[in-house]
Amino acid sequence: MTKLESTLLSRRHFLMASATAGLTTGLAAGLPPLPALAKAPMRNTQAPAFYRFKIGGFEATIISDGPLNFGEPKADFFPGITQEGLTKALADNFLATDNIVVEQNALVLNTGDRLVLFDTGLGNTKVFGDKSGRLLATLKSAGIDPKDIDAVVLTHAHPDHCWALMTEKGGRNFPKAQIYIAQADFDFWTDEAKLSIDAIKNFVAGTRKQLLPNRDRLIYIKDGQEILPGIQAMAAPGHTVGHTMYMIASQGKSLCYVGDVAHHPVVATQTPRLPFLFDTDGNQAVETRLRVFDMLVAQRIPFLAYHFPWPGIGHLAAQGDAYRYFPAPMQMAL
Repeated sequence: MTKLESTLLSRRHFLMASATAGLTTGLAAGLPPLPALAKAPMRNTQAPAFYRFKIGGFEATIISDGPLNFGEPKADFFPGITQEGLTKALADNFLATDNIVVEQNALVLNTGDRLVLFDTGLGNTKVFGDKSGRLLATLKSAGIDPKDIDAVVLTHAHPDHCWALMTEKGGRNFPKAQIYIAQADFDFWTDEAKLSIDAIKNFVAGTRKQLLPNRDRLIYIKDGQEILPGIQAMAAPGHTVGHTMYMIASQGKSLCYVGDVAHHPVVATQTPRLPFLFDTDGNQAVETRLRVFDMLVAQRIPFLAYHFPWPGIGHLAAQGDAYRYFPAPMQMAL
């Protein structure tokens, strides 16, 4: 035994003996025993998920609509990868292999003149699990009244992006808001003839209930158009025919709200040439993703992805013929 080991051992024995002696002395002196540990009830709830930060002179708040569950990994989620390959990719990145879960990160932007909501979440439907549909409650927790929203800007017309426009009874959740959307997406997802297509008929039926009652307040956007001060639309088709992302800029700072250009933080970055099950045109979606990713990398633009891990903000870097995602550190004080 070395001198150092002998010293450490002697010190450990001294501390143990001292503690035992103290306990014995206390008991002999009649001191009261240590109090029992409290049995606090378990809460079984999570705190409202909102996150606030700045983009130049704009105040931005990310609002969670809750997780979206796709279920057990299957090869057809990302055509071109086997079920075994998908499961391995998830396991290698320390993600659950029994259920593919993505987030829903909506954005509220306060420009000083307008209060703008990007995408609305799923509303009351539980088609992707019972833990979604939290956007309206979380808005209020964040101090934002849905009645104060001036504009709802939609990336596209899928359920998880527009199905909270209306209440179950047919009222408007955002009664003051104008709604911005690409006309191609509106036309596609409200087309009555598509109710005969089994693969999308439920999406179409639900979206018709959200968008058709709002026709009088729709504003159709164009590629490259500054739809509101500091907010520029950028066509990003493929996931849907009119899928649109938005570049937000203020006082020399920028953020790209990419919507569903990418769905999964691992699959979409490490294997970016794989289409996704719900893409209207998978090949076009891949072309768009590569173009957008290359822009984000080259210009070092931070982006917000609707389905990436909370709160969904980060950067991309090139890594061989793929990419690496770097989540941005959260700012715990403004």
